[in-house]
Amino acid sequence: MIVDCAMYREGRRSAAPDDFSDALDEARATGDAFLWVGMYEPTEKEFEHVSQEFGLHPLAVEDALTAHQRPKMEVYDDSLFVVLKPVMYDEASDTVSTGELMLFIGDSFVVTVRHGEGAALAAVRHRLEHEPDVLKHGPTAVLYAVSDAVVDHYIEVAAELQADLEELEAEVFAPNPSDSKNTAARIYGFKRQVLEFRRATSPLLAPMDRLAFGNVPFVHEHAQPFFRDVADHLTKANEYIEGLDRLLSDALAAHLAQMGVRQNDDMRKISAWAAMAAVPTMVAGIYGMNFEHMPELKHRWGYPLVVLVMVAVCLGLHRLFKRRGWL
Repeated sequence: MIVDCAMYREGRRSAAPDDFSDALDEARATGDAFLWVGMYEPTEKEFEHVSQEFGLHPLAVEDALTAHQRPKMEVYDDSLFVVLKPVMYDEASDTVSTGELMLFIGDSFVVTVRHGEGAALAAVRHRLEHEPDVLKHGPTAVLYAVSDAVVDHYIEVAAELQADLEELEAEVFAPNPSDSKNTAARIYGFKRQVLEFRRATSPLLAPMDRLAFGNVPFVHEHAQPFFRDVADHLTKANEYIEGLDRLLSDALAAHLAQMGVRQNDDMRKISAWAAMAAVPTMVAGIYGMNFEHMPELKHRWGYPLVVLVMVAVCLGLHRLFKRRGWL
């Protein structure tokens, strides 16, 4: 559906004809105005009228309708098509989810198509309407503002993930971890969240570099410094994500190493107790044989002497294992 449709003249919202074709003709005739149409998960029928009026390329229209696209930028004869993937962070479940945001930039118009619950553009539109000096640069200003908002939110989400990672590291290196299996599952789940995050940020580097350093049709030539700022923030976000991924790999390796150490400690303790139990078992087994002629059978102090020897040997073994750190 169409969320908002407005004409902006000299950076300020103004009245416009209800028909897209008439509004677009008026914007192009004046030369200082453009039309911004915002849509949310449009159906094929809803988007058909918009695509026909603005002359959008069929392949780009198909991508905008089906969604599930990688971040990219494609140049067509009559428009520029940009795909962004906003990232949302749910504090309750500590999970990352992504939406999709498509922008069609053309001569005196911009069409935004949004999929997913996050990345609402109402705040961006409201902020731009209070900055007419920026908005008067036309569709390029909208592309910059939307890209800047999406990329800045990347850094905010990365900071949230960094805080979660610090908690996870504290759990991994705790002296007495509560549940090793749950910790490993959390690390693996965290890596999947980071991978989902990376799918949104990494492919966007090439389009942003092109906007920042190349001549792109339908983009104002003096906008390159602004897109360089966005590209710089995007690089920072990617560095955050790569750092998170490396730390998670290190945390997983450390966790697995600790599990191996703890298993070795457990095996040593079991071996030590088994060795101490083997001595009295062996002695008792020997004296349990049904032989008539055995040493100390007729001696009055034979039984307590044998028990004393078994206790002494066990105590000696216990002291030896304790000294070596097996117990």
